Amino acid sequence: MLPIELTCRFRKLKVHAVATLVAIVVGSATVAARADDAPAITRLDVYPPDVNLATNTDRQSFIVVATRADDVTLDVTDTAEVSLTGGEAARIEENEVFPVADGDTELVAQLGALSATVPVTVRDVSVTPPVSFKLDVMPILMRAGCNTGSCHGAARGKDGFRLSLFGFDPDGDHYRLTHELGPRRLNLAIPERSLLMEKSVGAVPHTGGKRFDTDSEYYGTLLAWLEAAAPNDPGAVPAVERVEIFPPVAVLEGEGATQRMIARARYADGSDRDVTALAVFLTNNDNSAPIDAESGVVTAAARGEAFVMARFDTHTVGSQVLVLPRNLQYTPPTETPANYVDELVGKKLNRLRIEPSEICSDEAFLRRATIDITGTLPTPDEYAAFLADSTADKRAKLVDALLERKEFSEIWAMKWAELLMVRSTNRVSYKSAFLYANWITDQIATNVPLDAMVRKLISANGGTFKNPETNFYEVEPDTLKLSENVAQVFMGMRIQCAQCHNHPFDRWTMDDYYGFAAWFAQIGRKTGEDYRETLVFNSGGGEVKHLVDGRVMTPKFLGGDAPDLAGRDRREALAEWIASPDNPYFATSIANRVWAHFFGVGIVEPVDDIRVSNPPSNPELFETLGVKFTEYGYDFKQLVRDICNSHAYQRDTQRNASNDHDELNFAHARLRRIKAECLLDCISQVTDTQDKFRGLPLGARAVQIADGGTSNYFLTTFGRAERTSVCSCDVKTEPTLSQSLHLLNGDSVSGKIAAGGVIKSLIEAGNLPEQVVGKLYVRCLSRQPTPAETERLLTLVAENDNAQQGLEDVFWALLNSREFIFNH
Repeated sequence: MLPIELTCRFRKLKVHAVATLVAIVVGSATVAARADDAPAITRLDVYPPDVNLATNTDRQSFIVVATRADDVTLDVTDTAEVSLTGGEAARIEENEVFPVADGDTELVAQLGALSATVPVTVRDVSVTPPVSFKLDVMPILMRAGCNTGSCHGAARGKDGFRLSLFGFDPDGDHYRLTHELGPRRLNLAIPERSLLMEKSVGAVPHTGGKRFDTDSEYYGTLLAWLEAAAPNDPGAVPAVERVEIFPPVAVLEGEGATQRMIARARYADGSDRDVTALAVFLTNNDNSAPIDAESGVVTAAARGEAFVMARFDTHTVGSQVLVLPRNLQYTPPTETPANYVDELVGKKLNRLRIEPSEICSDEAFLRRATIDITGTLPTPDEYAAFLADSTADKRAKLVDALLERKEFSEIWAMKWAELLMVRSTNRVSYKSAFLYANWITDQIATNVPLDAMVRKLISANGGTFKNPETNFYEVEPDTLKLSENVAQVFMGMRIQCAQCHNHPFDRWTMDDYYGFAAWFAQIGRKTGEDYRETLVFNSGGGEVKHLVDGRVMTPKFLGGDAPDLAGRDRREALAEWIASPDNPYFATSIANRVWAHFFGVGIVEPVDDIRVSNPPSNPELFETLGVKFTEYGYDFKQLVRDICNSHAYQRDTQRNASNDHDELNFAHARLRRIKAECLLDCISQVTDTQDKFRGLPLGARAVQIADGGTSNYFLTTFGRAERTSVCSCDVKTEPTLSQSLHLLNGDSVSGKIAAGGVIKSLIEAGNLPEQVVGKLYVRCLSRQPTPAETERLLTLVAENDNAQQGLEDVFWALLNSREFIFNH
């Protein structure tokens, strides 16, 4: 809170006023011209939903937002009639509420026939709080950019002055401010002559330039702090528990439309504070929704969507902003949703005025679902049976049948082996890696709920041979790295940044990082009777210390509590929490990974970088999938059913004019290159050939390879995960020139065509060339060739003196086609 005696308060941000005035004046003619055509305003909201003022220096800005029937939102703060009723506890100046006397009142906004009311509470008006270094000065240093990585927050500081990055060490910052450069940096005799003050207002040369004016409240607060002898806070100050940004969503229509944002912090002592003028505003899409960093005003630009963020203290929060062209012609689809997936995907598409693509053909669905669920292609017999089935639920029956095949378990066992870095190394023997991979496969094959599997991993004790899940702790012995991997694999969070400083784009602090690492500080390891086996156990001793001050850290859940661990193995307590509904990150993270497998992109992408500044493209869908996954008892087969039975999954890859440039909202299917292991298996399947891999019998599939260190030229070229990292980027599916050259010139295609003898068998069975071409298309592409394709290919076959050779060339061409290599 800021002292009332300061002569200047935060100036009403001029950009606000100018932007609003321009919008009203310039847009008035347009509004008048299309007033009859615009959808009616159906709702009026005031933000924040309550106003709480404490002490005589407090205040709260507010905004009034109107929502039309088509979900477009309008900032009507300056046009709505706003008043206070029920007493004289507060007063309004422009769009801010100030305290007058202790008491309660209501703020009422009126726009035509619509109104909205929020309660106003005023307390302790007679109290004038002193300037707080942590609550008042540190936020100004953050807002002015002083402690960013490009300025004094750099590891070595700048121009001889260093601050902690984004203020992770406020006590250290206070020491450096008050004890370095003697009276020059802080001149308590003549506070306004302090270097801190003169450089901030540009009175003396400053590499960072002028940060604010002498008549700003930033300057007034710093001056008042210096006049009070630059004290540090005498004790602990209330911690910021969360930050709110309003409005939570905005749909802006027409270039130049504006929406001001406000931010409010809530503290551990129950108080709150308007931090709009202290928060740092950011946007992740300047092309669609740039935001003025000073005023917090978003201005609509190109059509698209953005996530507008406010950072204050260690917290970053965001609001989704959608930008639409003015007078966009759009007719909502009349298609009946198949399930909640379609309802939530459709809701977002309607907001964006995007029309979804048509439902794909039966042939496309058969191939797509079979590859996605089993990693194989449908056989000619399966193709014929599916197309002959005329029942309305044949797609759902296909999904159910594919889920019961062992190949489904093998696909997901491989994916978990990638995440858990199952490979033989100098530490992990081949036998351990093999047993570990088989254990994972068995868990998936027997439909062990995922939460139970994860609990076994986290709490594992025993030998790496007898209890293969203990290899989880043998793969990565480093305590800090292990904690980072657990957060990334099971919660989709990259907390590595918080090892050295508070995370710049998420909520995680150094305390969070080292508190989470403390869960793994008491893992004991020793060699078993067989030198290749390691015994993992709870050692009962060992701690993690904070990097900055050397504190011994108490184990604490990420974003949660520090439980009582007396007499308990720390990892058992962590296992109970991490794979439970009490952990808000587990279910949504895993569900997002499942979604990404079937759509080629996650709702949060990358799937293991879930943070405030990388928000879900469809927040409601993201949360709902997590809720459903929990309701299903963490049986992700049911989640797969929901996804594959939705229209969203069954869309055609053919785009329309409305969704041609959309990549985030699942309005159409995406072309996805088949993963390395599955692609090799598919080539072997259609050519009737077998492969041999280390530790597996002849004819085993590539997805069954246990050891991440086992590979061949094909798998390496096509991006098989090396399993040296838990990062999702370890698996590569981007097409490359090397891949094309290998398919064209390598033996993976031509050699297998010759070895398998498929063409010879088809000819010997009495098939004519035209029939062979049709069977090859069904075998490779799960469709019949078009008449034009048949005509062209038969012409090429006829030009060859050897019909078998000509048909093998057709086979080779199909296996080199994009249609074969990609799932679509």
